Amino acid sequence: RIGVTTSFEGGEQKILHNYVQAVEEAGAVPILLPIVSNDDTLRILIELLDGLLVIGGPAITDGLIGEIPPDLSLTDPLRSAFDKRVVKTFLERPGAPLLGICYGMQLINALAGGTIYADVQHQLPGSHVHSAKRGGTTHPIALVPHTHLATLLEPVTASGDPVVVNTVHCQAVATLGTAPLSASHSSRLCVCATAPDGVVEAIESLDGVVLGVQFHPERLGHAIRRPIFAHLARHASAFQASRAAINSP
Repeated sequence: RIGVTTSFEGGEQKILHNYVQAVEEAGAVPILLPIVSNDDTLRILIELLDGLLVIGGPAITDGLIGEIPPDLSLTDPLRSAFDKRVVKTFLERPGAPLLGICYGMQLINALAGGTIYADVQHQLPGSHVHSAKRGGTTHPIALVPHTHLATLLEPVTASGDPVVVNTVHCQAVATLGTAPLSASHSSRLCVCATAPDGVVEAIESLDGVVLGVQFHPERLGHAIRRPIFAHLARHASAFQASRAAINSP
């Protein structure tokens, strides 16, 4: 059972259906998370979950370097606060797996004490256009050898084909967070993929339980989409089994 966050605009929670489809395709059950304010309610929801997916969204303000550009929307404070609460509460449990996409990856990094470029195109010298609104489309990524993501996408790279991803972001990781995400998740983060201009495209915990990607795998073909969501589902199954073993008489 994978908890899935949502967008929040004009008082409505919304989600693109391809997130749900990708989780279900991986053999897991997607559970859309209502934005709740009571901590006890949140903990009851969290206890239902074996994994967590934090979807894409507007601007990240935590750990921000620079000013948010006018063509990037602000995240509703209610969603921003909830997303941070749900990640922190979920990760209180050892081995609980997390996948963050775009905004979700940046949030993971910020919660680990990292910093975020407000507008990477204008802040990182030599940066290419990464925003779809500004003409960004796709680009290859370089996978860091021996990382979990490199292993997941080995069937693509083994054929000699480049790993090509979409690019729909203004913000990007500036410095990698080095603090533990929680007392139960002490495995530090590392960069596992970069764009040709050096922009960070993916981060992961050394144990592979936490994975963040700057691109949107739910919109890509099965060769990239399936391994990433299957990775979350496998870790969720392992986490579910470990909880069952602890709770068994």
